[in-house]
Amino acid sequence: MTKFIAETYQNEFLPVDGAEVNAIVTVTSLGGAVAAEPVAAAEVIIIDTSGSMSMPGAKLRAAQRATAAAIDSTRDDVLFAVVAGTERARLIYPDAFGLAPASEATRAEAKEALGGLTANGGTAIGSWLELANELFNDAPDAIRHAILLTDGRNQHETPEQLEKVLETCGGRFQCDCRGIGTDWEVSELRRVASALLGSVDIIAEPSEMEGDFRSMMEQAMGKATADVSLRLWTPQGAEVAFVKQVAPTIEDLTARATRVDAQSGDYPTGAWGEESRDYHLCIRVQPREIGDEMLAGRIGLVVDGQAVSQALIKAVWTDDEQLSTRINREVAHYSGQAELAELIQEGLEARKAGDEGTAGLKLGRAVQLAGESGNDATMRLLEGVVEVEDVATGTVRLRQDVDDADEMALDTRSTKTARVLDPKK
Repeated sequence: MTKFIAETYQNEFLPVDGAEVNAIVTVTSLGGAVAAEPVAAAEVIIIDTSGSMSMPGAKLRAAQRATAAAIDSTRDDVLFAVVAGTERARLIYPDAFGLAPASEATRAEAKEALGGLTANGGTAIGSWLELANELFNDAPDAIRHAILLTDGRNQHETPEQLEKVLETCGGRFQCDCRGIGTDWEVSELRRVASALLGSVDIIAEPSEMEGDFRSMMEQAMGKATADVSLRLWTPQGAEVAFVKQVAPTIEDLTARATRVDAQSGDYPTGAWGEESRDYHLCIRVQPREIGDEMLAGRIGLVVDGQAVSQALIKAVWTDDEQLSTRINREVAHYSGQAELAELIQEGLEARKAGDEGTAGLKLGRAVQLAGESGNDATMRLLEGVVEVEDVATGTVRLRQDVDDADEMALDTRSTKTARVLDPKK
């Protein structure tokens, strides 16, 4: 079994009447990518073949090449299938319903089947996911992962229909979503990726697709542990304010808890390879007397029903103002990163609505936070939307000639965070 390590970073000291305990828990899995034997895995690649994929035709051709690259990146014996999506989903490979084990022969057959793809029809993402979910019935014990590509909005089913499908598929498999071009809806695809614990990003140009698909598949092949949960225990009378993944991306897990007992809940994190993730936990407790100490929370990693590691979250009440007002570096950093993501999304919404004053204020503050936290990748994306006059004060001017792809890249990647800077470097 893969080894997991959990570490807590917090200021455990609370002031008189203090009731809110914040902590960052870093979870690291060791050896996932070099497991003694490859774990069972299943992959479904879903390609939008609606009519818009032929405008220009380079999109569909790029999708065929990218899918072939992803297929070539699968390990032998990994079960896989290829689905074409319009207003309905259609299995392209294998011929018989189900998943095929990857081999030199089946990879060649699948790539040959891709040559027959044509673009026509509409878009109903929920139906594509439904078919993937049915296909994954062939691999109940495998790490199940899908790649979904679209170039348009989900016009041929209602939001309620899609939401119902996401509820069914949640916890069944993970899905990385990609939008090609600029005619798709970021919030829509983000909702799919979030519900299925995957990533979302833009592929601005068809030429970028092949490398991205190969990278997603290689990352999926590195997963060695499926369905890891964070189990949070809190004492009687305490309340979980939130549980959020904050690195490498922000994902709110609060509403996804499955109750274990009156004091404990499991929060899904999906499959893991050899990697590290950070989580921000906020717990509200009943204030106690000066000098009292308590265990405010205990976080554990649960794999196949077995606890493999744990970290403690403590609270100590003090009248020493110097101790109680000290802000933990990790908590402060990720609170800022969460604010950064919100500011970007709100600023872009204001810009779309024509409220340039609000957009400038929010995106300016985002520039300031990106600079303070060393989030250089987000800063570069912000510079595509605003002209930065002063990073320290967040003084910016909105660009008038913003490329749609630059704006969508900033939106989709707004939840990608920078890790805490090492003060020794």
